[in-house]
Amino acid sequence: MANKKTGHVALPFLMTIFIGLIIIGGIAYGIYRYFGFGKVEKPPEPVPRTSGQITAEDNHTMLLILDVPEKHSPPTFMLMRSIPLKKQLVFIGIPSNSIALVDGQQLSIIENYQNGGAASAEEFVEKVFDIEVDKYMKFDSAAFQKVCDIFGGVTYPVNADIAGFKNDGSQQYLNSDQIETFVNYLMFDGGESERAFTAAAVLSAMVNQSDGKRIADSFDNNFSIVINMVDSDVTAADYKNRKNGIKNMFEYGSAIAVPLSLDGTPAGEDFIPSSTFIDSLKESYFKVNKDAKAKKDDKEKK
Repeated sequence: MANKKTGHVALPFLMTIFIGLIIIGGIAYGIYRYFGFGKVEKPPEPVPRTSGQITAEDNHTMLLILDVPEKHSPPTFMLMRSIPLKKQLVFIGIPSNSIALVDGQQLSIIENYQNGGAASAEEFVEKVFDIEVDKYMKFDSAAFQKVCDIFGGVTYPVNADIAGFKNDGSQQYLNSDQIETFVNYLMFDGGESERAFTAAAVLSAMVNQSDGKRIADSFDNNFSIVINMVDSDVTAADYKNRKNGIKNMFEYGSAIAVPLSLDGTPAGEDFIPSSTFIDSLKESYFKVNKDAKAKKDDKEKK
């Protein structure tokens, strides 16, 4: 009989202890959570895109023109494609004697330029290359030499019979005046086609040999100086929209500049650009992300 009584007393006793532990544990857990102990932090929200990010929207195309009548040479035409996202700057020399048939009409870049100025030359490039040229910039001697001074000149292998130059293909340093003389040289074996590519190659070498961080850090000041020396449709708003991509490209890129020779066929005194080459050029450097272009168009409408 004694053993049975003990069992009846023990069971309620154990149940009381068990319920008490649950109640006490719940209170303790509530206090623990109330004061934030053991709180699991939510993962941080993704950082939203800021205006300083580099995207395909920062790509742009510019026609550069060097017109120095005192050198007695035709203007030098250069198509510059800037691709900040890839940290790439492409220079394409366009021979001044380039002609093309567009909609049954023969067009010449030099005649367009002589008749309508830089804007007309820009229209020629847009029609022949079937691309959008965003802006143009026309340099005289003083403006061009100022840009060369900003970059610090260039070391380049010269193989041309020009007074004051080594005519042996060896590397030699060229100051701003010598660069201007070299790219306006009229006696290259390949004529205007070779002169156009040489100009692209010299500019590319000058960019790649410069101190990119120094160029980026002084870009605002130098832009203000140069823009007041050139004939251009670039505005302060254009520069504001593009400068982050340009600075980023110079500061963090390496050997960013690439020179290209425009392939084509000589036709007497003229040069006919190759449509096949132009198509490959567009595929490699001028493809625009559709979403990026749509955003750009919306921004310009606003």
